[in-house]
Amino acid sequence: MKVDVLLGLQWGDEGKGKVVDVLTPKYDVVARFQGGPNAGHTLEFEGQKYVLRSIPSGIFQGDKVNIIGNGVVLDPALFKAEAEALEASGHPLKERLHISKKAHLILPTHRILDAAYEAAKGDAKVGTTGKGIGPTYTDKVSRNGVRVGDILHNFEQKYGAAKARHEQILKSLNYEYDLTELEKAWMEGIEYLKQFHFVDSEHEVNNYLKDGKSVLCEGAQGTMLDIDFGSYPFVTSSNTVCAGACTGLGVAPNRIGEVFGIFKAYCTRVGAGPFPTELFDETGDKMCTLGHEFGSVTGRKRRCGWIDLVALKYSVMINGVTKLIMMKSDVLDTFDTIKACVAYKVDGEEIDYFPYDITEGVEPVYAELPGWKTDMTKMQSEDEFPEEFNAYLTFMEEQLGVEIKIVSVGPDRAQTIERYTEE
Repeated sequence: MKVDVLLGLQWGDEGKGKVVDVLTPKYDVVARFQGGPNAGHTLEFEGQKYVLRSIPSGIFQGDKVNIIGNGVVLDPALFKAEAEALEASGHPLKERLHISKKAHLILPTHRILDAAYEAAKGDAKVGTTGKGIGPTYTDKVSRNGVRVGDILHNFEQKYGAAKARHEQILKSLNYEYDLTELEKAWMEGIEYLKQFHFVDSEHEVNNYLKDGKSVLCEGAQGTMLDIDFGSYPFVTSSNTVCAGACTGLGVAPNRIGEVFGIFKAYCTRVGAGPFPTELFDETGDKMCTLGHEFGSVTGRKRRCGWIDLVALKYSVMINGVTKLIMMKSDVLDTFDTIKACVAYKVDGEEIDYFPYDITEGVEPVYAELPGWKTDMTKMQSEDEFPEEFNAYLTFMEEQLGVEIKIVSVGPDRAQTIERYTEE
């Protein structure tokens, strides 16, 4: 058996949670491979809305195993709040969720360090979510991290050493803070975590594959936020690309099967960083309003713009995408004209590839297509798609070289249309 990978192709917020929930009936196992509680996956079904931060989106399918992999960073306090809210709504977790011993813990001092580092940057802020993600991955790479498995072995000593090191850094930054409430909630989270099944997830995932079980790997954020291939330095601290599934779960490259790439019919971005197709006019405001573009974790308003096919082609290449999934098609239902960026103009020269730096001097070159001017939210099959929308899909597939297999026409699980079903 091979694992399938599902990930975002833009700057995050593409709608991965909903798609994982739609796809999970076909899989035995759903495994999250990177990121932390800075990621918010929103799912809506049966009149309820859920926001998942660290827990895999397959948790709502009762007979599925869900794994938090070694590539994830976990905040025990935020995990406890998230898990208890799910259990209160009738979704038991303890028999469904396994946590890798090798996943790194976000400490209370990581969150304070995050704020201190951002404050020190002044106008050069990256725009982090303040959840301590960056400092945690920094400690992981510098071999100073505390892992989930450490809860079972010399925990107080390891936590105390890490805390002391962080406090020394904060002292050097002259940053004032109060750790009391954060640490209290964090320790309560540690006790709560002990109720769950800690596993060697690399062995577990590979044993499932050996036994013929189907596994879906779930990514967080988006390709353009990847630490290596995104719009650095305005990126997250992990590998959000397909290769991250290998390192974040212990899966060999030759075990990768389908790669589902998710993108919106337009573009959004949260926080600072370059965004070539960003709109600062009524059209951008309209996209934001119609798309309810506010962060599910941070509540921050998302920047909106037309779809960027230069960046999207780059993402398809980096990830080896085999099937595309287009989200929020319905947000563009009322537009007379739809624009798509097909090239960049840099220093007067037109280029069709994603360059080293897009922070300044990049002007989008647009193709224009007629809008479909039709309410698509009630549609049940591709046979109902208006001619203009089909033309938009064909244009996208020609540009990207990959079929758009699934189209979303609304936030609910039921508002998901699969194409090419005759095959």
